[in-house]
Amino acid sequence: MAVPKRKISKARRDKRRASNIKMTAPNVIECPNCHEPSMPHRVCAACGYYKNTEVIEVK
Repeated sequence: MAVPKRKISKARRDKRRASNIKMTAPNVIECPNCHEPSMPHRVCAACGYYKNTEVIEVK
């Protein structure tokens, strides 16, 4: 079997592993009812509508 000739430092190892861990900005769409920004596939917090039907009553 192949064996590494030199020890890989913790910093080098962790730099390689860190390339998969990234923060991404949440996807935001415009509500078709009130045109406020909201998360997709969720009830709009501003008007309470989801798919052109009122789901919750917002005061």
